[in-house]
Amino acid sequence: MASSSKIQAEGVSTYDRISELKAFDESKTGVKGIVDAGASKVPRIFIDEQSESCDKSGSADYKFTIPTIDFQGIDKDPSLRREIIRKVGNACEKWGFLQVVNHGIPLKILGDMIDGIRSFHEQDSDIKKEFYSRDETRTAIYHSNFDLYRAPVANWRDSLSCVMAPRPPNLDGLPAVCRDILIEYCDEIRKFGMTVFGLISEALGLKSNHMIEMGCAGGLNCVGHYYPACPEPERTLGLSKHTDSAFITVVLQDQTGGLQVLHQDQWVGVNPIPGALIVNIGDMLQLISNDKFKSVHHRVLSKNAGPRISVACVFRAQGKDRRLYGPIKELLSEENPPVYRETTANDYLKVKFVHPKPEGFKGTSALEHFKL
Repeated sequence: MASSSKIQAEGVSTYDRISELKAFDESKTGVKGIVDAGASKVPRIFIDEQSESCDKSGSADYKFTIPTIDFQGIDKDPSLRREIIRKVGNACEKWGFLQVVNHGIPLKILGDMIDGIRSFHEQDSDIKKEFYSRDETRTAIYHSNFDLYRAPVANWRDSLSCVMAPRPPNLDGLPAVCRDILIEYCDEIRKFGMTVFGLISEALGLKSNHMIEMGCAGGLNCVGHYYPACPEPERTLGLSKHTDSAFITVVLQDQTGGLQVLHQDQWVGVNPIPGALIVNIGDMLQLISNDKFKSVHHRVLSKNAGPRISVACVFRAQGKDRRLYGPIKELLSEENPPVYRETTANDYLKVKFVHPKPEGFKGTSALEHFKL
């Protein structure tokens, strides 16, 4: 790989982080390029000094496991639907995460989506490089670490990010190797997302279409992550501790494992269930629910095995939506006054990622900034 010797330099006296970031970025081959070049060490830009000293094992006694909820029969049995709503509300309140089985999306589509993301990342580098960019206005972007130049440490993963809504994507702007399955999968995920928003709304005591009408599902970004096998997994993370900024994220993961959720000060592994989808609450949903439902910290471990493939579909406000979002008025009372002031989704993102001291790179949410 271009400049691989420079990227892998670890001497303290010669370490020039910016130069090494640029050399890595300009190679346009991502973390996979480092692995393909035969690296036996993790380059300095990926070494997380904090992660080396923290426990990566997760909950050793397996006391905790995130809730798994079966959606079978949700539209046929009103009493069953009420029970599912109760379970969804409980999971959103206590965990901020849940796994859903029997969600109605065919297993073949799920498998084809995992295969499509793998095919994109494993195709010829010259084809893949055509999509390498940090221009967020493009339909599809391939890169390694969206926050490469801003985050304190780089993560061991490459990503393909595609804007799938509010407008249908420009088909020519999507990678040919996974174009058809991207469209098919995201069509299914949008329907699934509408169901989830309906259940979350009802769990809050609102009408099922409340959050849809608020615009919570206006935008959809699909991000296909590729986590190559890591030669020194104890020295870096696949994805650092963070909270998601949008309303909800729907995650499809392969059977490799590595996703962890912080629950009661313990890292709990989200064990892969074949055919399941993971749903997690984002910061904006915590804000509009007035702290009822929680956006919680999570991370992805690196492993000396893989690659791990995951697909995250992020439901957010429309791109330049100037709508103000604050605690839903129907949830407020003298006993439950508003916790947050109103903000646009874009202004929230600025505080999290662009602000002079952005919260998103500290492993924290930006919600504290908006508290009344």
